[in-house]
Formats: sequence, structure tokens, C-alpha cells
Amino acid sequence: MLPPIPHVDKKGIRVLGISESFIKNKSKKSILTGLIMRADLVIDGFSFSKTTVGGMDATESVLEIYQKLGREDINLVFLNGCIISWFNIIDLKRVYRDIARPIICITYEKSEGLEKYLTEYFGPKAEDRIAKYKENGEREEFKLHTGKRIFGRYLGLDREDAIQALNKFTLNGSIPEPLRVARLLARTLVHQMPETISK
Repeated sequence: MLPPIPHVDKKGIRVLGISESFIKNKSKKSILTGLIMRADLVIDGFSFSKTTVGGMDATESVLEIYQKLGREDINLVFLNGCIISWFNIIDLKRVYRDIARPIICITYEKSEGLEKYLTEYFGPKAEDRIAKYKENGEREEFKLHTGKRIFGRYLGLDREDAIQALNKFTLNGSIPEPLRVARLLARTLVHQMPETISK
């Protein structure tokens, strides 16, 4: 059974935002940053993991971040996309099941789907990726209070609560603050400590 979700208007709610960064055509690994942020936008913890560029281990890398944090007070998880690190696909249902927290996974552009690209790049080996991609379900379009439109999937909460949570943590534009800051941290590590992703 999932723990109760505090109403998103309450100050006590905490979101774990997970985002990544890597250098295209150079990085063998991608850095994932998990950042905990309270509803008053105070940063309350962070952790890191790596995942393989072009690999199939993104789900384990996301779970590793949550496990290393060891925090029971995380109420929601925001993911900056479920297809990361050059087609390394996160299994949203498994993440939801294993961490027992609601998940909102967002992207920022329309897409006709990735099946043809997966087949083009991976050939017969694309079948597992395509199956995992399809299991994540279709995206829905959200309009934020900033006027920006984004696309998302959500598990463990309804559409209204998902939009309210995204609005709560989005100050400007289309990127919620936990994801924006997590992405900044990941990019900083990638560019200032490139040895961390060279193996």
C-alpha cells in the first residue's frame, strides 16, 4: 500500500527530481542526479548514479538513487523523461512498484513515437526496448500555470493532482525546479569531472 500523499498545497510535501547528462558521442556513461526539494523550494538532499549510454540499465540507476538516499519522507518522484542516455528506457511501472511512490514523468516536445528509430539503430535487438517503451503507455498533454505545454505520464495519482504538483514546483517556463536543478548538477559533473563518465 502506498503511503498517503500530502495535499500539494501543504509545505511538507517533498519531491525527488531525477535528471541526467552526458556528452554525445563521447560519454560511455551518463550521470543521473536525484535532488529532493520541499514545496517551499528548499533543497533537502541529493544523490547520484550512472547509467550506460545506449544501454538497458536506466531503471536500475533510477532505483539506485532512491535506495542510496534512504529517505522515507519523499512523497513524489519527478522524472525528466523515461527515454534517457541514448535510448536507455526507464521502466516506469517497475520504478513505481519498487519505490512505492507516485511518479510523474515529463517531456517537453511532441513526438510521433520512437519505434522506427529504435529499429533503425538497434535492428533485431530493438524488440526489448520497444516492448518497454510501449509498456510505459501514452503521454498526455498538460498546460502549466506558466502557459507552457508539456507532455507526461503519471502513476499513483490522478491527472488533476499531477498537474497541481507540477504547477507547485514550476516557477518559470516548463521545467519544474527539482528537475531543473538536478539537470544543472548532472551537467556540472559531466563537464567538470569528465573522468567520471569515461569508463
